Amino acid sequence: MLDFGISELALIAVVALVVIGPEKLPRVARTVGTLLGKAQRYVADVKAEVNRSMDLEELKKMKESVEGAAREVQSGVGSFEKDWMEATAGLEGSGAPEASETTPRIDPHTAYSLGHSVYPPFSRPKKSFRLRQQAVPKWYKARTGQRSFVQSGAARVARHRPKTYPVASSAMTPSR
Repeated sequence: MLDFGISELALIAVVALVVIGPEKLPRVARTVGTLLGKAQRYVADVKAEVNRSMDLEELKKMKESVEGAAREVQSGVGSFEKDWMEATAGLEGSGAPEASETTPRIDPHTAYSLGHSVYPPFSRPKKSFRLRQQAVPKWYKARTGQRSFVQSGAARVARHRPKTYPVASSAMTPSR
């Protein structure tokens, strides 16, 4: 970029002061600063876009290489399966029993108790983890006088307000 020293910047400032004048100089300086900021942001955006496009090209090349390796592995597995089928084709007709006939079938529920490496079946826990469990027992709260449930202020006042009983008036009493 341009390399200005302090003496060159001072010379430019003196010329601008003489040409533009002291009244308009602050407004012009603000405008120039705003334009320089916009230009710097534009250059930074262009650099970021170029970097993104370069990264995108690298990712496309990497994707192609991974897809090629996957195709090679898939073809290798296919050829292995063909070779395996050819090698075991002669063994099927022999009198040897199959592996499923020699090993007994094990129920997964009983396999865990027998010590086999089969995991036990999943059963839901009896506790509901969504419910909030209280930390302090209710009997302790009742004994110490703590609130055991949440109540609004108005409801609490209404609950503890002394009850007033209607006074029997002479109009309500039966006349003799």
